[in-house]
Amino acid sequence: MGERRVAVRVTPDALRQVRGGHPWVFDRSVTSVSHDGAPGDLAVVFDGSRRFVAIGLYDPTSPIRVRVLYHGAPATIDDGWWRDRLRIAFAHRRALGDDGRTNAYRLVHGENDGFPGLIVDRYDATLVVKAYSTAWLAHMRAVVGALDELASPDRVVLRLGRAARIEAPHLDGVALVGELPAEPVPFLEHGLSFEADVVHGQKTGHFLDQRDNRARVGRLSRDKRVLDVFACTGGFSVHAAAGGAVAVTSVDQSAPALATARRNMVRNVDRPAVRACHHDTVTGDAFDVLEGLVRRGERFDVVVVDPPSFASRRASVPAALHAYGRLAGLAVRVTEHGGVVVQMSCSSRISAEELETSVQRAARGAGRPLDVFERTGQPLDHPIGFPEGAYLKAVYAHVR
Repeated sequence: MGERRVAVRVTPDALRQVRGGHPWVFDRSVTSVSHDGAPGDLAVVFDGSRRFVAIGLYDPTSPIRVRVLYHGAPATIDDGWWRDRLRIAFAHRRALGDDGRTNAYRLVHGENDGFPGLIVDRYDATLVVKAYSTAWLAHMRAVVGALDELASPDRVVLRLGRAARIEAPHLDGVALVGELPAEPVPFLEHGLSFEADVVHGQKTGHFLDQRDNRARVGRLSRDKRVLDVFACTGGFSVHAAAGGAVAVTSVDQSAPALATARRNMVRNVDRPAVRACHHDTVTGDAFDVLEGLVRRGERFDVVVVDPPSFASRRASVPAALHAYGRLAGLAVRVTEHGGVVVQMSCSSRISAEELETSVQRAARGAGRPLDVFERTGQPLDHPIGFPEGAYLKAVYAHVR
């Protein structure tokens, strides 16, 4: 259970941040530790007067040295404590759990639900636990036991983030409850059928955070030609087809992802709208494909641009904003007059205002100014509990 404890003292600024609810203590903020701790030991943060401030998971191998579980008055972290925290997270998703048209959503959203560095995604009767720190491995039995008790899944699959996978590669993609699925797991999203490779797929198999944006794009797509850039496994493409698009083109550099996109489209051919929609896939770099479309003078009525995070570090922000702008400049040039461009960002280091400014500037530079008519953020199952938790934003605009 990782019950060993390490006493930690931190800088005054870190102390202020922790008392304010921030879930991370970085290595540079630690001024002393009582002894060398192991990943998953409970780190107790004290102030200068030896008063309890917070408790978290200690990770001596990570720049995030302490992942704070709670601050304030001391409490006992035992099986019941984990179960109670999960109950609270589950209660916040009750509306999704009652929706018979959607059975895939995030049950635990890391720091924002009080589980720093841990997420739990549901795909019908399959749960995927993804740990971004090996500090969680010492507590996995308790967490999974509580998940099994509260959710009664057929299986629980463990996935590891990049850093944790380097330290414990043999644990990535193992079954903690039940057996590993022999094929992708089917699930429903707003009544549409998809599949998720929960063992080898990106993230936990599907990008659940874009569920509501995909439905919005579907509502905008009737009788339209739709371009889905960075399509991955075709979430936006399938929703566009189901919404009545006459043609959808899915662009991604990953051939396996596009193969999944084609299968996801086929899963929904029982719907007349999907059956009638012409679906093309294009494998290639998004910038190169967009430039080729511009040269050929091709146009679409709805263009969706959902790139990966371009700003993994603060120093990457200027380059990321340039990339968003370059994408927007290309996107508006392949959009019909009066058409719709939907530009996304999934980087917490890029604010909604910065994204919109970059996109607007690029569109004006291309001679195709935008009229923004909607801005969206994160869905119900991806709550925001601290500033860095606000990562997803989207801008919907008409092209003049």
